[in-house]
Amino acid sequence: MKIRDMRVNHLENPLGYECEYPVFTWIVENVRGKRQEKARMEIALDREMKKIIYDSGWKREIDSRGFCPNVQISPRTRYYWRIKVLTEGKEKVVSPVAWFETGKMQELWLGEWIGADFNQKNPDVHPLFQKKFQVPENLASARIYICGLGLFEVLVNGKKVSDEYLAPFYTDYHNWIQYVTYDITPMLKKGELNALGVSLGNGWYKGRFSYEKDMDCLYGKDFQLLAEIRMEMENGKEQVVSTDETWECAPSPVRESGIYDGEVYDARMETDDFATVFCFLPCKAVKGPGIRVPLKDRLSPPLRIIEKITNPKKILTPAGETVLDFGQEVTGWVEFFCEEPAGREVCLQYGEILQDGCFYRENLRTAKAEMIYLSSGEKSIVRPHFTFYGFRFVKITGIENVEPENFIACVLHSDIKRTGNIKTSSEKVNKLFNNTVWGQRGNFLDVPTDCPQRDERMGWTGDAQAFCATASFHMETPAFYRKYIYDMRLDQQTYAGGVPHVVPDVLGQVERVKSGEKSTGAEETWPTYGSCAWGDAACIIPWTLYKFYGDEILLAEQYPVMADWVDYIRRIDEEKCGGKRLWSTGFHFADWLALDNPDKSSCFGGTDNTYVATAFYYYSAILTAKAAYVLGIRQDARSYRQLAREIKTAFRQKYFDSQGKLTVQTQTAMVLALYFKLAPKSSRKKIAGELRKNIQDHGMHLTTGFVGTCYLCLALTQCGMDQEAYSLLLQEEYPSWLYEVNMGATTIWERWNSILPDGHISDTGMNSLNHYAYGVIAEWMYRCMCGLNPVEKNPGFRRAVIAPRPDRRLRYARCSYDSALGLYESGWEWKKKGILFQVKIPFNAKARFILPFSGKRVYLNGRRNKKMERTGRLILAPGCYEIFLAAE
Repeated sequence: MKIRDMRVNHLENPLGYECEYPVFTWIVENVRGKRQEKARMEIALDREMKKIIYDSGWKREIDSRGFCPNVQISPRTRYYWRIKVLTEGKEKVVSPVAWFETGKMQELWLGEWIGADFNQKNPDVHPLFQKKFQVPENLASARIYICGLGLFEVLVNGKKVSDEYLAPFYTDYHNWIQYVTYDITPMLKKGELNALGVSLGNGWYKGRFSYEKDMDCLYGKDFQLLAEIRMEMENGKEQVVSTDETWECAPSPVRESGIYDGEVYDARMETDDFATVFCFLPCKAVKGPGIRVPLKDRLSPPLRIIEKITNPKKILTPAGETVLDFGQEVTGWVEFFCEEPAGREVCLQYGEILQDGCFYRENLRTAKAEMIYLSSGEKSIVRPHFTFYGFRFVKITGIENVEPENFIACVLHSDIKRTGNIKTSSEKVNKLFNNTVWGQRGNFLDVPTDCPQRDERMGWTGDAQAFCATASFHMETPAFYRKYIYDMRLDQQTYAGGVPHVVPDVLGQVERVKSGEKSTGAEETWPTYGSCAWGDAACIIPWTLYKFYGDEILLAEQYPVMADWVDYIRRIDEEKCGGKRLWSTGFHFADWLALDNPDKSSCFGGTDNTYVATAFYYYSAILTAKAAYVLGIRQDARSYRQLAREIKTAFRQKYFDSQGKLTVQTQTAMVLALYFKLAPKSSRKKIAGELRKNIQDHGMHLTTGFVGTCYLCLALTQCGMDQEAYSLLLQEEYPSWLYEVNMGATTIWERWNSILPDGHISDTGMNSLNHYAYGVIAEWMYRCMCGLNPVEKNPGFRRAVIAPRPDRRLRYARCSYDSALGLYESGWEWKKKGILFQVKIPFNAKARFILPFSGKRVYLNGRRNKKMERTGRLILAPGCYEIFLAAE
């Protein structure tokens, strides 16, 4: 019996996070009972749970998917909590004690923003800051609350205080900035003089972050630091050390840094034992200009090194280059051992692919993506500090003898729990599945980026919404997406409900900087902000999170984003399109990179833009109506449902002829009509047949782009065409998913033909080899191949539908998913005399199991089950099941 995965706002033991209204979640497992009868929550000020400040009492309504107690939260306070659960069999389960600690919340800062005096003459010199301070003998605890712009790393007595990187992470710094809280208690020496050191880098705030090579300082031009060290004594007294003009500073060994271009590090400039009491920095801090936007408690999950890849393959290329192949495209950097002579320049250049056996990186466009290290002559372990790279291959110069064991690839991404996995009898399908996971790992760096390697790395909304369900099967995503939707909300308020193509809206900031404007008002830009399927991330992501996690509080927080987006489209409809309930104006990516445009040089698909835009107008309206209903906002629910009905009517009048035939005959058009249920019931069978014929006419190949691919196989299964869905999954010739696998892909490509059959890259202008959007096939693998589906009316997998769809071309397929309720498993395997299904349902959940075939003998855990033989379905309570469907 145990309770695990205790979370506050979907984070484990969060320190200094936004927590004004904490939402508690947990998972119960290994109990004899099947369901929760009631639960009890306690919150205290001590780990022993004696200083109770909240006790819910035993209540039936306490829900493990999200419970928000009515409790007053104070700044800079650690709270301890536990949950007790009583099952229907009167079995009591008590959790371990977990905690959360608030940040400064709305408190005023005691410190002031500071900069380095030498930056007044040269703003590009990277600064180090240091403060020495005495620590009392009776120290009980110590925290540092800190923000450095652009990026910062903190050391106490010469040691890095945290295992996270690239703080304070990526926001629209004109909207808000996060500060970070660290517990530095164990690093301080009681009764002695201690030293705190902070190093600053450019990052997104100050460095180049645009397609245009000379576009830097988008958000600010000044390195700045704000910090507050609070030490609490055993007697309750407090001592505070904060940033002011008494801090020392010096130029940093980091001579250059940038998200795109990498880092130049001069180890000869290192100060011995930097940030120790023996170090003296010669320059003084000066008062910084400060910031004019809110400095807020953080939302971002930490960016950590999650995995390390060792023993790369050493390659001597035909061009005489020394290249290391790590065998897997990753995001992060290479850490290496160096003992080259003083002044020796060591250069690591990062790339995704070899061409004709030689190092290649033209597809990175203007991104230098390199690490230059100037050796001090001492033995050193080297890594960058303020950048990251997307790579598989690394070209090395400046090291006389490159020993592969001295180089380690460090895999960096937001630290969120892995929850889903799939295994099949096909190694190629398994490789495809793993590629979708690696695509997510490589692009979940504080925001869901499109790619991690070239001069882009932005939070494209279209990619994010398409992949959201897949991402939420693979990993525990609500905290990650909560920050992204918060960024979206702030950008949205600038554009009267419109959603920029990327979030945070760096593209808008580039245009503002180029034009010399400080800000762009909503009326000036309306209605240019929002492409169909891209802006619809405002509705699709919040609703997907609700389906997967069942957190109504999170849905309520994000509901205004949904409503304002639909209202924005409605305003375009009524003021620009004549109120016809068709979205027929403005720029749209639509079915981006589809293969059905007669102009093969175009990135735009062949499906009519108004068709795609109106389909998503409907889809967002219906999702917002559902969200309003869940939240009890009945008037909104009626209004948006009526709007959806009007859009559907207009859509049918425009795109169906008098015989009920769909007039737009692309694969994507048919998929959207079917999956969004825009087609009349009388037309669905005909459209499904036309979709099948279209796929067959293309040699059992897809022609879809970013929009159509997301729903293609789901729509096929929805219409009973599992065989066609499997044929697309298992297709090995271009265009297909397994074509990429056969060509050596280790992540998901941006284009179906990113690499040509001869091994050459197809395009250098826009061709990422780590671009997760087409990895949406993994959602179909979870939901249809293995059959595991959430239920909207009882979300968070409190209820599930398990309807696996086996195919003879695979011998077996199995998935596991650690849901908000606990671990689900669903798998099948062909046996000599039938097919065996294996299913696991977690505590307090239920699932409706649906057989793929009927009329056969069915055995449940070894006993014949005539009810399933008659109905083809059965409600399963928590537990493990083997269901055998006999062939005869």
